[in-house]
Amino acid sequence: MTIPATRLAQRLDEILGTREVPDYDGALNGLQCDHRGPVARIGAAVDLSGQVIGQAAARGINFLIVHHGMFWGGPGPLVGPAYERLRRLFEHDIAVYSSHLPLDAHPEHGNNVLLARALGLLPSHPFASFRGLAVGCAGETDLETRSLIDATEAFVRAYGGSVRASAMEPGRRTKRWAICTGAGASSETLREARASGIDTLIVGEGPHHTAVEAAESGVVILYAGHYATETLGVQSIASHIAESVGVSWEFLLAPTGL
Repeated sequence: MTIPATRLAQRLDEILGTREVPDYDGALNGLQCDHRGPVARIGAAVDLSGQVIGQAAARGINFLIVHHGMFWGGPGPLVGPAYERLRRLFEHDIAVYSSHLPLDAHPEHGNNVLLARALGLLPSHPFASFRGLAVGCAGETDLETRSLIDATEAFVRAYGGSVRASAMEPGRRTKRWAICTGAGASSETLREARASGIDTLIVGEGPHHTAVEAAESGVVILYAGHYATETLGVQSIASHIAESVGVSWEFLLAPTGL
C-alpha cells in the first residue's frame, strides 16, 4: 500500500486519540515534519536526535515515530544542532511523528501498561493523573520487592539502563504497585501513591527529594531510567501501524543512560 505521511499520521492520531489527550505545550503531538514520500519504511525511537536521524537515513527509514519530538525547548533560532537536525530530515526526506502523553497513557500501546506486562504485573487501576488524564497504571501483587527490582533490572539492561531503588528493609514485599514512566517521580505522584495505598512505585526518573520523601512515607521507588521505561510504546505502535499499511519497521536504539 502506498501512503503519504499525512495520511499515516491521521491513522496514528485516530488510534492514539491525539487531539483529545492533554499534554505539555512543547509536545506538539502529531506530524511535526512532512516529507515528499510516500512512506517506505518506519522507524521507532524514544527521542528525535542527530544520532536517530543518522540511523534512519542509513537504513532507508523515511517516517520516524518518536516519543520526544522536535520542539521540547520551545521556539528558537534554527542554528547549530537544531539547524543540522532539520537539514538532515529534509536531505533524506524523513517525516517525523511525535506522541508523548497519548502514547504514555494508551491502554494497548502505552508505555505504562506495556512496562507492567513486561515485568509480569497485571494493571487494574489508573494512576498518575494529569489534567484529568490517568497517565500511569497500578495493580496488586504479592512478591518480594527485591525480585521486582531484579526483573526491572533485567528489562532496562537491554536498553542501556540500570535500576536504583530508594531505601527499603530486607525481605520487604510489594503488595500494591504503580508505574509512571519517564519523569514519573514527583511530590504529586508520591501523594497519590500514599493516598492509594501504593507501596512500590516504578518510574523512569525523579528529583533527589522524592527518595527522601519515599523513605519517610513507606513507599519504595524504583528509578529505572527515563529512556528505558519509554522504549515500548513507540515499538508497539510502529509495529501495529506498519503491519496495517504493509511496510517494514525497525526500532532505533539510542540510549541516553538516564
